[in-house]
Amino acid sequence: MRVGETWRLRNGLKAGWRAVLVVAVIGTLSACASTKEQTPEEAAEAAEINDPIEGVNRVVFEINRTFDEVLLKPVAIMYRGIVPEFGRERISNALDNLGEPVTFANDLLQGEFERAGISLARFALNSTLGFFGMFDVAAEGVGLEKHKEDFGQTLAVWGLGEGPYLMLPVFGPSNPRDVVGLVADIFMDPFTYIFDSGTRNVRFLTTAVSERSKYIEELESVEKTSVDFYAALRNLYRENRDASIRNGLLPEAEPIPSIEIDEEE
Repeated sequence: MRVGETWRLRNGLKAGWRAVLVVAVIGTLSACASTKEQTPEEAAEAAEINDPIEGVNRVVFEINRTFDEVLLKPVAIMYRGIVPEFGRERISNALDNLGEPVTFANDLLQGEFERAGISLARFALNSTLGFFGMFDVAAEGVGLEKHKEDFGQTLAVWGLGEGPYLMLPVFGPSNPRDVVGLVADIFMDPFTYIFDSGTRNVRFLTTAVSERSKYIEELESVEKTSVDFYAALRNLYRENRDASIRNGLLPEAEPIPSIEIDEEE
């Protein structure tokens, strides 16, 4: 990597960390500011929603929504119209394969050594026999199914709370823990250092279009059937994120209290 590229990368990563700190401070201050007197019902609802800066988040959500309607969604529709399903699957597989090293690192950090071995084997097989990841031979030929892990999930496994709900520009639903995780994953990703800035940008944009193209109908359905699109997406994000952290396992059931009946003698 050239000296100029290295300098720009380091400065970009430093800017990312500064953004994380700003988001964390804003979230903390907003949470403190929202501690006005509430009825028990209001307090319970606020805790369940976990969205103390909802007003700001809704403004960012509408900006993201406009960006999606004007640019991202039309490009995703065009992408689906031009690239056949077979080609889209190859592109999606290749992009997923580039994420395997980050999944492998987070599997190790979570103590999931068997899953780490699967990630490593998947990357080795798909990068070679799968033609740079375009074909998922690891799953189709050997039965090594794909899974994704990130540092936000790792922090959750380590016991760190999610913090208040955040709507990030461009990136969408998140929280302070996942913002820190996003930046950490950039550091852990070997392709951050291997690729030049142009290739990194192409990867980011292609991933955005590819992922958006997969959920055109689903998002339209949620928007049409929900009374509050913002709240519906917030709930879906938090539910899906919780399921990802638990690797799809159901939460432990609350113990049922026993009832003892005193028999009269």
